[in-house]
Amino acid sequence: MSHAELAAAVWRLERSRLVGAAAKLLRDLDEAEDCAQDALMAALDAWPRDGQPANPAAWLMTATRNKALDRLRRRAMLEREHQQLAADDEAYGTHVVPDFVDQLDAARDQAEIGDELLRLIFIACHPVLPREAQVALTLRLLGGLETAEIARAFLQPEPTVAQRIVRAKKALHGQAFELPGPQERAQRLAAVLAVVYLIFNEGHSAGSGATLLRPALCDEALRLARQLQHLLPQEAEVHGLAALLEIQASRLPARLDAHGRPVLLPDQDRSRWDALLIRRGLSALAQAQAAGEAGPYTLQASIAACHARAARAEDTDWAAIVAGYDRLLALNPSPVIALNRAVALSFARGPDAAWPLLEALAAEPQLQRYPWLAGAQADVLERLGRTTEAREAYLRAAELTDNTVQRDMLRERARRLAS
Repeated sequence: MSHAELAAAVWRLERSRLVGAAAKLLRDLDEAEDCAQDALMAALDAWPRDGQPANPAAWLMTATRNKALDRLRRRAMLEREHQQLAADDEAYGTHVVPDFVDQLDAARDQAEIGDELLRLIFIACHPVLPREAQVALTLRLLGGLETAEIARAFLQPEPTVAQRIVRAKKALHGQAFELPGPQERAQRLAAVLAVVYLIFNEGHSAGSGATLLRPALCDEALRLARQLQHLLPQEAEVHGLAALLEIQASRLPARLDAHGRPVLLPDQDRSRWDALLIRRGLSALAQAQAAGEAGPYTLQASIAACHARAARAEDTDWAAIVAGYDRLLALNPSPVIALNRAVALSFARGPDAAWPLLEALAAEPQLQRYPWLAGAQADVLERLGRTTEAREAYLRAAELTDNTVQRDMLRERARRLAS
């Protein structure tokens, strides 16, 4: 691996932490992102000349903080030039020009969490922002997702999400980029959990590109969920989210065949599921259920556990899964949840029971261009023996997805029906 490739790879992994460290100093997200980018450019210049550092991530963090400190110094100089100060120069210097050594020590040794990434999540989920803006901004800053990917996660137009992110950054300009206290942290928790959930989802089933999985995103979401468990052990939904992600991640080794093609859940080799992650997930689920009334993440984890506990696909308790979706729909009447319930019902009671529900969901505005509605319709139509309609539905689903691997799989199923 060349110096440039190494620098780019480490920067992608550390980007969010770099932005978090710079934001704490600068209180400006745009400037913080610029500092992280400047650090990468400095690495691309220095590493080929001076050699690879022993700790590339630490090098980038130091470079990012130095860039932020340079900006603070420039700010202070401009303020001294443009503001009319009385004789209180000493007090002004103490107030405006920070003690840079103290700033670095505070950023490095933040006692309660000690993790730039988690701190940045709670900061981006600031109460001055509406929920949608909190989630979109944090996905952009911490998940490294592009605006188009976030738009797909929200099932919303890309320009809407782009404007939301810009407005969120402006609203946070000048805010204290510190970890909120316990009471305020609890108020922001729902948005934080939503962020971690969506980061994992994009890694578990990438919305675009030439690969189905983005394991680095799944790993980052798992790490964040486990950190949240440690930070907020009394919160049932924190354990519920962790349980859901652990169980879902356990299937990742079986989701692709030897040629990189997707393997659907009923066809997966369950001996390849990660038993340790399943145990961790079931343990977290038990903690969630003991901690309080089941919320949406705990209910989803309970549904995932039905799959995890089934040694064979035919042993799956589909009736329990349908009941889980019934409870989930009562909490969150989302068309995507209704779609998942219809799919589960097709296995619990047969495709005839599910088809009227799928037809009704086709009228939902949020699902008009949702590829997995067409995919579910295709599967049910195929099982009903309506081959021509199923083939058309597979092709329609393929047209709607931006992921190359998923598109190839759907077209292959359509070709198989045609033959």
